[in-house]
Amino acid sequence: MSAHDIDEMTPETDENAESEEDDLDLAAQIELLAAENRRLRDEYARARQSRYRHTAIGLGSIGALAALGGLLFPDARDVLFALAATGLFGAVLTYYLTPGRFVAGEVGERVYAPLAGNEAAIADDLGLGEDRIYLPREGSVRLYVPQRSGGELPEARAGPIVTAEGSRGLLLETTGSGLFAEFEDSLAGDLATAPAPLGTQLADGLVEGFELVESAELDADPEGDRLTLAVTGSAFGDADRFDHPVAAFVATGVATGLDRPVALEVRPGDDRHDWLVTCRWDLERVT
Repeated sequence: MSAHDIDEMTPETDENAESEEDDLDLAAQIELLAAENRRLRDEYARARQSRYRHTAIGLGSIGALAALGGLLFPDARDVLFALAATGLFGAVLTYYLTPGRFVAGEVGERVYAPLAGNEAAIADDLGLGEDRIYLPREGSVRLYVPQRSGGELPEARAGPIVTAEGSRGLLLETTGSGLFAEFEDSLAGDLATAPAPLGTQLADGLVEGFELVESAELDADPEGDRLTLAVTGSAFGDADRFDHPVAAFVATGVATGLDRPVALEVRPGDDRHDWLVTCRWDLERVT
């Protein structure tokens, strides 16, 4: 091989070497970013767990002080001992029920998004309408997407594709069912059966219970056929998508509390709120 041939190969060899170095640098950067991402997730989980444990310590301290006060002040012993028992019991529950794993909202949204897209595409291909009706059936709630407005509502055992005369469409399990079941189990009292208190309970569940939204403001119609929650900061992105967890939770709760079919509508909000989630139960006025 001549010197001329070697000279011609040298630039290509240098380029290959530089490319390999770039690939190694990129791989190293990716590895560092992955490690940093894991570290941040671990720190976030520890911070959340620490908040619960600090709450447990606070409750335990209150309980201990109340018990000591009961020993020192006999006249108020009954009240102080009751407070002590409440504080200590709450401390034990809070400590041992501290969540051990947290899933970021972005992860949940990415899981939900393709499912919503697929279901919406199926509804479009079947030529179904825009109505979204949540039906209480046999102790649960299902989502009915009719072919046209004003038709008959399907039976509980129908679905997922409803082909009965007068009621054609899809009858699906809703993302709100599991969420609402967890919410109902966590209630201190009974589920409300009137629109205003029911809406307040559901708003608290969205914000405080599941942290699915940053805020939720109730607007109940005085005529008694509409309930709207103005929500901000959805953890699952745009709330107007097919069977969105936030909207589906509200519709499932309203259908269960009022024990009647509910039509759901989600619209963009105003300057103060991102989305308006509206449930109507006078279906004749809706359709």
